Amino acid sequence: MTREPFAKFFEEFWPEFSKIPGLAAVAVLLTPGLAFACALPPSVILTLPTGHYITAAALTVALTALLGAAVHRLPVMAPRLVWEHRVLLPVALTSYLSFLVFLALIFVGLFGERDPMHNLMTLVFWTGVWIVVPIGSMLFGNLWRAINPWFGPVRIARTLLGRSGSIGLSRLGHWPAVLGYAGFVWFQMVSLYPDDPAVLAKLALGYWLVIFTLATLEGEDWLVRGEFLTVLFGLISKVSPVWHEIDERRTRLMVGWPGTQVLAMPSLSPSAVVFVSLALAALTFDGMAETFWWQALIGQNPLEPVGRSAVVWQNTVGLVAVWVGTLTLILAAITLARRIGGGVATGPVILSFLAIAAGYHAAHYLVMLLTAGQYTLAALNDPFLTGDSWLGLPPFYVSFGFLTDPGVMPFIYAAQFAAILGAHLLAVLLGLKLAGQGARPLAHVPMTVLMVAYTVLGLWLLSTARTG
Repeated sequence: MTREPFAKFFEEFWPEFSKIPGLAAVAVLLTPGLAFACALPPSVILTLPTGHYITAAALTVALTALLGAAVHRLPVMAPRLVWEHRVLLPVALTSYLSFLVFLALIFVGLFGERDPMHNLMTLVFWTGVWIVVPIGSMLFGNLWRAINPWFGPVRIARTLLGRSGSIGLSRLGHWPAVLGYAGFVWFQMVSLYPDDPAVLAKLALGYWLVIFTLATLEGEDWLVRGEFLTVLFGLISKVSPVWHEIDERRTRLMVGWPGTQVLAMPSLSPSAVVFVSLALAALTFDGMAETFWWQALIGQNPLEPVGRSAVVWQNTVGLVAVWVGTLTLILAAITLARRIGGGVATGPVILSFLAIAAGYHAAHYLVMLLTAGQYTLAALNDPFLTGDSWLGLPPFYVSFGFLTDPGVMPFIYAAQFAAILGAHLLAVLLGLKLAGQGARPLAHVPMTVLMVAYTVLGLWLLSTARTG
């Protein structure tokens, strides 16, 4: 079936239809492959049969969950020790070196090139810290542990001050991390200047000082509960098939099924549950905010974007609504499962959503990694725009041509599709295991429905027409 009839229908009826949010949302979910006319990259994806991909993924997730719940035969997920040896570089040392790099980036952000595509503060943070580190952690274990810029300085400060006590921040659980993450998400997705190097440097420095002060008063171990980057990267690294178990002097390299570490985690506290729901909601809204559907819903012409300044309040309300909706749907599914099947606890089961958060993070930011990553390499190779080659790379030009290449974009979408589908299948497997033996097969139905809906939504967000 061609797309022209759909285009004509929405050209005529969409302005009125979009005024009814419920019907608009139903249309989006029931017609996931629908594409509006759009010449913006990656427009090649709009020519692919994405509806078939999404339908197949939804059926795969549903059948996997139903068969797994019915037969009770799941793979054994146990860690295996590969080797063990002495720690070569203490975490306190690598953390302190990371802190020095952080200070250098702050200086570059404040006094360097104001163009965000040539300033290392913007490029290293948004490409390196926000994309490379979490994706690397999903594959090779928690990379953030070694480069956390607070751990070393806090330990040094507490040693110099002779401080060994705390002020009771640990009693707040993950709520400080929730607050910090919520502020960061708003800055990234709603504020007017997330890419301005000077603004980013000032906020990063201010945030570092706040966390440094609190951790110095409470102890460096508080970072794993109170600092949002440490919490987020630590959680999504639990899906990695390779990881290190490190104490002060010994490190053990472990391997196992992806998500093996999740099964060994303690039940999440209420504040940690809210944090995980925010991680899911942030990715969902970030993908949704530039879709034609969202732009029409808030009264904007998707073909003539007005910029962030005109939709600050709309996007703020939308972000909060998606967060509340995500948390409500997850808790409702778990509550319904407990009532009809028993044996399902909120804290353990929601751990399965860590796989979805990890997979969607990788899929969502893959194109940004391939585009902004080129600017990052160029800036690292020639940080002062003097023609130098610090990395030994030959001169090269940043190119986005692959985004319109029909021979390349299908492979990129296939990688995104694999990340989304793989993450949801892993989430289903973890959910079945975490639900416990006391849960009857019927108890898995609500969560299965939610997983299927999340699969459809995630893939639709990656394949629909966008404003940018």
